[in-house]
Amino acid sequence: MGYRSLRQCINDLHAAGMLVRIDEPVDANLEAAEIHRRVCATGGPALFFARVKGCRFPMVSNLFGTMDRLEYIFRDTLDDLRLALQAKADPSQVLRAPWRYRRLWKIAHHARPKSVRSGPILAHQTTVSELPQLKCWPNDGGAFITLPQVYTEHPEHPGFARSNLGMYRVQLSGGRYHPQREVGLHYQIHRGIGVHHAAAIARGQPLPVAIFVGGPPAMTLAAVMPLPEDISELMFAGALGGRRIRMIRQGPQLAIHADADFCLVGHIATNRLLPEGPFGDHLGYYSLAHDFPVLEVKRVYHRPDAVWPFTVVGRPPQEDTILGTFIHELTGPVIPAELPGVHAVHAVDAAGVHPLLLAIGSERYVPYQPRQRPQELLTQANAILGQGQLSLAKYLFIANHHDVQESGVSIHDIQGFLHHVLERFDPTRDLHFQTETTIDTLDYSGGRLNEGSKLIVAAVGAKRRDLPTTLDELASLPEGYRNPRLATAGILVIEGPAHTGNKDDSLRRFCEHFDARSSINRYPLVVLVDDAEFTARSLDNFLWVTFTRSDPAADIEGIDSFVERKHWGCHGSVVIDARSKPHHAPPLVADAEVSRRVDRLFQRGGPLHGIA
Repeated sequence: MGYRSLRQCINDLHAAGMLVRIDEPVDANLEAAEIHRRVCATGGPALFFARVKGCRFPMVSNLFGTMDRLEYIFRDTLDDLRLALQAKADPSQVLRAPWRYRRLWKIAHHARPKSVRSGPILAHQTTVSELPQLKCWPNDGGAFITLPQVYTEHPEHPGFARSNLGMYRVQLSGGRYHPQREVGLHYQIHRGIGVHHAAAIARGQPLPVAIFVGGPPAMTLAAVMPLPEDISELMFAGALGGRRIRMIRQGPQLAIHADADFCLVGHIATNRLLPEGPFGDHLGYYSLAHDFPVLEVKRVYHRPDAVWPFTVVGRPPQEDTILGTFIHELTGPVIPAELPGVHAVHAVDAAGVHPLLLAIGSERYVPYQPRQRPQELLTQANAILGQGQLSLAKYLFIANHHDVQESGVSIHDIQGFLHHVLERFDPTRDLHFQTETTIDTLDYSGGRLNEGSKLIVAAVGAKRRDLPTTLDELASLPEGYRNPRLATAGILVIEGPAHTGNKDDSLRRFCEHFDARSSINRYPLVVLVDDAEFTARSLDNFLWVTFTRSDPAADIEGIDSFVERKHWGCHGSVVIDARSKPHHAPPLVADAEVSRRVDRLFQRGGPLHGIA
């Protein structure tokens, strides 16, 4: 049976040797995050910070830092939940093997939220300033909640069925907020709370909001699950946690989680926006300050044994990498049912998740003819880019299922999958752009908030080329370009001069330096970077630099390119400009002095000696 509280989970992990208690005082300002990053990077244990400087509440982090620990936390319910998702993907299985699915009634029972009149969360009240003031990166705009569960109900359809539980950044201090009375609420595009907020604005009324922190771990997982709008995250949390989620009704459009550790209750002020941020984020850069809604806080509750859970976001891999892997594993079987013809989709964590998707589709339009060019794959690619959070992707590489089976490559073998596509795509016809569209709110490659472009690269049929696996002698490079390196087979990275801004036409001039006969065209993909040695040092470096620092429509050119019937293509190499541009956000760098201060915990005799 699942945990009733976060404290019960912490005690269980400690007893199982999966959690380390730190009794030395630790500052929530940068120190706790630095410790977390080091331990998480080595696949270490969960961390319980018993003494937080200047705060009476303990903190816990890295609860979900390894797949083994995630599966241990949900060991009593995972098999049943996987069974339920298989049934959703193919309901006929229930009829064919009803005995195998006999436990579904129990899952359905646990998925029903339960209304209660009281609970531990109502035991005490506190203030915003008394909460742990966690700050993760030196230039963060203030303290913020990194694992919030933001709960809202639809103004026109109140109740649990149409509710939304999402993980949206909550700024507790700094900025221009009234201390104690206001906090910032940063929600990205294509989030369920946006539907509720829009309905509240249309009615001319504020939107009631409850922000839960802690509680049974299933609630945290539910808040990050990409569920359809008609499926309540409370239902998923109950199914995953093995218990009905207990909710206390506090008004016609608001309820609070009875078993949370903390809860901030208030409403989003009508037509009031304030700058939120900057904050380090999961692309590995700072998300800059922008106007976002303001939550007017009415009350802050906490339970008697409250613990403040947190995570740290930054350049992948981080703890959210494990959460993403876990989510992919759970939802993978459902994809073919939701997207006919699509066999698998993989959001590449090393590239910042949203910037790069890999997909496997089915080319079935003309089965009586040889597979010669992408057709149905393009239909499926557009379906993927129209699906929930997948719509935020910038690059989508999609290959044909039959071809992938023949080559034996896995969608989770990122290097192998890219090789498969680069061996087969035709740059004169298989590059399909979508311009002036939406991208991830945290991605600044497009130059404006939420705005950018997309590129579909589709590949079908037999190999068209062999990818060079060595660095060949190249003809002279344009002035200012140097240090060519082989990132991986068929992909060349070249160090270029610093990008100078909107009027910089160096990408075009680089491509015009070559023609279709140039030896550089042996490499189907060329990437211009600031530091070739760093970019080529590892696959993760290449993925991060290339796909977080480029906007397809603005930063892709080709050698011997052309436009025909409004289709862009090239006869030679495709060239991506992945140099840093002036409008990009700065990358995250840890504070050296803080790093030196926490070294003591990892030295001999310290509580974390031998862990990282």
